[in-house]
Amino acid sequence: MILHRRKRKSILYSIGIDVGGTFTDFFCFDHFNQNSLVYKLASTPNDPSEAVCTGLEELLTKHSIDPNKVSTIFHGTTVGTNSILEGKGAKVGLITNSGFRDILHIGRHQRPQHYSIGQEIPWQNKALIKRKFRKTVNCRLDSSGAEIKSLNEKDVLGHLEFFKQHGINSILVAFLFSFRNSAHENQVLQIVKEQMPDAFVTTSSSVSPQFREFERFTTGAVAAYIGPMVTRYIKNLSENLRRICNNSELRIMTSNGGLATPEMITMHPELTLLSGLVAGANAGLWIASQKKIKNLITLDIGGTSADISIINDGELSEVSSRDASIAGYPVQLPMIDIHTIGAGGGSIARVDSGGAFKVGPVSAGALPGPACYNLGGTKPTVTDANLVLGRLLGNKILDGRMTLDGKKAAQSFNEVSSVLGSTVNKTALGTISLLNNNMASAIRSRTVQKGIDPRSFSICAFGGAGPLQAIGVAEILGINEVIIPKNPGLMCAFGLLVSKIEYHSVKTLLMTKAEFNLSILNKTLSDMKDDLVSIFERDSANTKMIKFEAFTDLRYVGQGYELKVPMSSVTLTAKQLEDVWNAFHLQHKQEYGHNFLSADIEMVSVKVKGHIKKEDVFENISLVNDTVKNLGSLESLTKAFEFSDGSKRNTSQSELIDRNTLTVGIERKGPNIVFQEDSTTFVPPGWTLSVDDDFTLRLRKLDTGNG
Repeated sequence: MILHRRKRKSILYSIGIDVGGTFTDFFCFDHFNQNSLVYKLASTPNDPSEAVCTGLEELLTKHSIDPNKVSTIFHGTTVGTNSILEGKGAKVGLITNSGFRDILHIGRHQRPQHYSIGQEIPWQNKALIKRKFRKTVNCRLDSSGAEIKSLNEKDVLGHLEFFKQHGINSILVAFLFSFRNSAHENQVLQIVKEQMPDAFVTTSSSVSPQFREFERFTTGAVAAYIGPMVTRYIKNLSENLRRICNNSELRIMTSNGGLATPEMITMHPELTLLSGLVAGANAGLWIASQKKIKNLITLDIGGTSADISIINDGELSEVSSRDASIAGYPVQLPMIDIHTIGAGGGSIARVDSGGAFKVGPVSAGALPGPACYNLGGTKPTVTDANLVLGRLLGNKILDGRMTLDGKKAAQSFNEVSSVLGSTVNKTALGTISLLNNNMASAIRSRTVQKGIDPRSFSICAFGGAGPLQAIGVAEILGINEVIIPKNPGLMCAFGLLVSKIEYHSVKTLLMTKAEFNLSILNKTLSDMKDDLVSIFERDSANTKMIKFEAFTDLRYVGQGYELKVPMSSVTLTAKQLEDVWNAFHLQHKQEYGHNFLSADIEMVSVKVKGHIKKEDVFENISLVNDTVKNLGSLESLTKAFEFSDGSKRNTSQSELIDRNTLTVGIERKGPNIVFQEDSTTFVPPGWTLSVDDDFTLRLRKLDTGNG
């Protein structure tokens, strides 16, 4: 949280707003009374801001909050992500060097799938910038950034006239070696702003000032593709929120786990590529810190997707520079490693043309939604399956504001179960089993395939569907503990409140250990630090509160890719530099199983991260909301439902539990179902639940053996 110089006002309410594919979530923290207020309503996919503004007004009314006392609104958005996934971005034009218009098409010799002859290459099959809109000009820099040929401005003006005639509303300027010298790119940038003031325009050097022209150009193309839509959304949202909460300030979640101002996002929309996903990972990191858990897997299952992140030894994993991508397009951006698969409550169960039973990735979304929503959906989904099996309570959704239709849920499975020659219940059970195995496979790709044993981890499950599926996933992986936060269905909104204001700077700096110049390194780091300070100053931040961290990308001379290694300071001594080289040798051994202690090391780039420490008032933020109270005795279920082992149990032996009745220290053996406003937790036989001091649920397997 930033303490603003222009507004030295007391902090009364902070609100996190996360827009999901099915629901929009609100988590409000009352700083004066130190309690939390929550709200949830259906998303509006055609205009996400509609649900944001409607829900905010309803939250304020429900809890009698004075809008003028809301200090900050934190927001996670999927507008940019969805525009790429759905192919609904801007009509983009490119201006680049003569002879290099096809960099975006050629790419590198590596293919996403080495042995597939029918694979789809996104940057070729779904080009973000059509070839006829890629224009070239005469200008050139050498590899050091020195000018070889000056810019021909007449070429630029001619191309802009062509863009105007063809309705281009977004332009990328990308030249070779602009990471060394951005003068030519900036020159074209100014011309575009003068000639096409209403168009969105960006440069590759401002988006990703790093070497590797294909990745830099692609990152710029992504920024230009989503730029107009994201900019329009943020500007409209800012105006609407200002109308509702006149004194509040808006902050947007970025892909690196930090928060940025609307002004920064309108200049750099690419920062929002994982905006809607990272907040959940940050929430998991906060929980891990609070509970002193070193190894934690976050499993965020919403209506459309399951988002998985790994906290290993107390740190969130980041995407390596060689693996960072969005929808198959490589990007050179700092990003938290979040693996997303099409596995959510709205995932549709079907039999494909080859007779295989599949679940997802296609989702029913918010509209028409699962069949049980009674909004026009007819296809069977995971939510319908849980309702059929009695694991989801149709009259307990959104605190009774939403009712699910069990009859329509069962009817939706008739066709699929008939094709499979099975019963509706068994088909529903198969739907759940297949979904859980898909998620377990995704977790293995981030653990087992990287030499990490998931059995030493706990799972933190959240999202509306996370607590329903978590134990099934845990059993497949041999994990014996699942943690369910107090408000699992609103954890991404909560995660926004515990995130930091954060900005990054990166520069290519090619030097080998054998010919290293420490003075150049320290001067570069100092300049980067000053650049970040200027950004925070534009944000009206108290720059004395900034904490800096420095990193470098290293590789052995001759290697194609590098490893990110932390540096102990933004100004290094010779001894600290030697520690960096040694850390690289160690990390290389951990990553690849070997290292080369006598080989020369090359520094490729340096990175500086600046973030603002949270104010003390956030240190005591709690997940416990104002409705925690004992509502009376536990209820019993009256119907039978099936479990993952295929057996059928009479649930008169089970408990239907209102989570608000659970007190600290209570323990219950499964099978039982715990319902609350924003989610439902399913505890099968062989597992037990207990309640921590902060009302977090701990679900543990009775037999804790790892065998």
